[in-house]
Amino acid sequence: MAPTARRTVLKGAALAGAAGLGVAACSTESKLGHAQVPTPTAPVDLGAANAVPVGGAKLYREQRLVVHCPAQGEYKAFSAQCTHAGCVLDKVEGTEGNCPCHGSRFDVTTGKALQGPATVPLPEVPIKAEGGKLVAGPEA
Repeated sequence: MAPTARRTVLKGAALAGAAGLGVAACSTESKLGHAQVPTPTAPVDLGAANAVPVGGAKLYREQRLVVHCPAQGEYKAFSAQCTHAGCVLDKVEGTEGNCPCHGSRFDVTTGKALQGPATVPLPEVPIKAEGGKLVAGPEA
């Protein structure tokens, strides 16, 4: 093989490999991105119910949940794991949750995706207030 032809083939192979890596890094395997288990598989104790302000929301980042309190004694919970690539929301401003990885924003009162790249809403999670404490997840 001539030196020029060999260099061209090697260069083409390197470029094809690099292009493949870029595609793999941004692909999503499902509508929930890379979120393996976006909702709790067992009940999760979130502590005092009054920690969530009426009309507001609270992010429980470690538990990967966000809880909204539309009215006194009423609660709605959603996964805080972004449906684009599975990153956990980093903050809630008003009623919008922010994903730090790619800038997706969600309405934490409904779970709806407000700004992409995420297009799928946050999954709702069952929640109940019992004895002044919040419990989310199955059987809640």
